[in-house]
Amino acid sequence: MSEVDFLEKLVSFNTINDKENKKIIDYIEKLCLNNGFKTLYKDKILVLSNSNKKDLNDVGVGFVGHTDTVIASEWDYDPFKLTRKGNKLIGLGTCDMKGGISCILEAISKIDFSKLKKKMILIFTYDEEISFNGIKDFLKLNIKVPNRLIIGEPTNNDYFLGSKGLQEYKVTFKGKSYHSSTPFKGKNAILDAIRFIEKINDFYNNEIRNDLDKDFDVPYTTFNIGTINGGQAINMVADSCEIKFDFRTIPQNEEKISKFVKDTIKKFDVDFEIINQIKAYKSVSQLINDFKIAPFITEASFLEGERIILGPGPMNPHEKNEYVEIESLKKCTEQYIDIINKSCM
Repeated sequence: MSEVDFLEKLVSFNTINDKENKKIIDYIEKLCLNNGFKTLYKDKILVLSNSNKKDLNDVGVGFVGHTDTVIASEWDYDPFKLTRKGNKLIGLGTCDMKGGISCILEAISKIDFSKLKKKMILIFTYDEEISFNGIKDFLKLNIKVPNRLIIGEPTNNDYFLGSKGLQEYKVTFKGKSYHSSTPFKGKNAILDAIRFIEKINDFYNNEIRNDLDKDFDVPYTTFNIGTINGGQAINMVADSCEIKFDFRTIPQNEEKISKFVKDTIKKFDVDFEIINQIKAYKSVSQLINDFKIAPFITEASFLEGERIILGPGPMNPHEKNEYVEIESLKKCTEQYIDIINKSCM
């Protein structure tokens, strides 16, 4: 089998919101066992190694991949069937990130592990697309991992050694409902939300926006109000208003933003939730001279050490008719083989 064959099978599993998590985990496990790996842990997460279960000190490199997918629009093709159009392989997850997983499976099938001194660990997770619960659950297992980890997200074969941080918040403003003919007898939660947004936006423009870190493709922290929902009717004072907003951060802004949001919230009557608070990171690697910083958040942000984000492309995750190119897929396999050989010598 080739990485294309593996990808065809992986795409056939409906893993939107992890619907067929067990099926895809069973399939991956069987392939890895056939290549000399042992299962260290299996539930919704799958962890394997070709080292002894009780001693992972001789592991030179690890690979991390999430099996879940997300679909955002109507497709022109069956998303669960791999469709070939020239050099394109179209199917849900081909880019993000069943393409990367297929390259991992092909790479380990081509390696002669008897010639390598160090071993490998493979980590397959769930729920990366929504809440990162898979990688969070993995960390609770306290399984030792090597310093060098490869995350198979789509990079179009570029090496990414870092990513921005992410701060996501949900704030629900509390008001008091009343008829709009006497709005002064109520308390309008939408107006409080507007006042809060103005404070956050002024803070961002005056104290955050001009800070730069040129290692990042977008070299400054970004701020976005994603959703706002409030009120029941045009003739009623809104008794509730919910907003969700995020910052994609460069390292030097993270603590300042977190403190300002928490301090400002205290001035309003709200329910407040931190959805995600993930730090930006930059890694270094002796393997790579020319590298980039990822414009997206990955499971690498939850891990330590030398974290290399590397997968096939082009990068079109979550898009209609998602695809990966055959040449990029095969190149990625060779990149993985090269990293395994250099890491496990």
